[in-house]
Amino acid sequence: MDGIIIINKRKNCTSHDVVYEVRKLFGKKVGHTGTLDPNATGVLPILIGKGTELSQFLINHDKKYIAIVKLGVRTDTADVEGKVAEEKEVNLSYLNEKNIKRILKNMVGKQMQTPPMYSAIKVHGKKLYEYARSGKTVDVPEREIEIYDLELLNFDVKEKTITFEIYCSKGTYVRTICEKLAENLGTLGYMLELKRTMVGEFLIEDAITIDELKENFHDQVFLKDKVIGIEEFFKNSPSVILDERKLKLFLNGVMISQSIDNGIVRVYDGSSSFIRSGSLYEWKVEKKDYFVRDSGACN
Repeated sequence: MDGIIIINKRKNCTSHDVVYEVRKLFGKKVGHTGTLDPNATGVLPILIGKGTELSQFLINHDKKYIAIVKLGVRTDTADVEGKVAEEKEVNLSYLNEKNIKRILKNMVGKQMQTPPMYSAIKVHGKKLYEYARSGKTVDVPEREIEIYDLELLNFDVKEKTITFEIYCSKGTYVRTICEKLAENLGTLGYMLELKRTMVGEFLIEDAITIDELKENFHDQVFLKDKVIGIEEFFKNSPSVILDERKLKLFLNGVMISQSIDNGIVRVYDGSSSFIRSGSLYEWKVEKKDYFVRDSGACN
């Protein structure tokens, strides 16, 4: 069985741990899109078998998270796993619904963000956390991100915590958002908890735990319901039926003419059996004539 399965990652395990467990079950090549830190939980799309070839279509997805920020303390990793680096008093009068919502609203929009030193981004061929662990500093280039929405879910004056939902673009570091929120409240803060609830079209409501997968692995009805096949993944893409001659050319990587809108298509043979997806590129001879090229996403 090839495709995508949405795992609800538990706390205190790595994304690699999840890949290992799924690979043991299916006995196929397995990958993931978008690493979650060991302390984070939630949506982790896992690619199985030929589904690993879909990674090219999953790299730019927007995401949603629920995060809890702890105020009054900064850690060296900006999350709960780090060591306390600094403490600062929290002005409790600032912790009211109106003020917090105002600050969150002002944080929405396009902005430049500097990734935290404890991250896997590479600078000069070396991961940032490797520099951090060795006590070295390095200039980290800023990147443009976008926060589409920030919603206050809860706040606890006694515990000095704020829980919020963030809807953001690819590449956004929520740890950094937590620190910025604390700064805007006149104090320090770090990310206490993080749960990813959405990656593109994949939602936490559709995710299953590794334990649930293990318990139901031999139930074909369960697997058919939970594994998103390649044909289903492209269900909203147009389809094209190729005769035997064109299909042979297509599978051999030859560009073939086909009148259809530009984009990704589902390719079927003459008996309406799904073959694989293909990329459409505009043919230079006639404006409305296109050719199909194999995208590598097989059935």
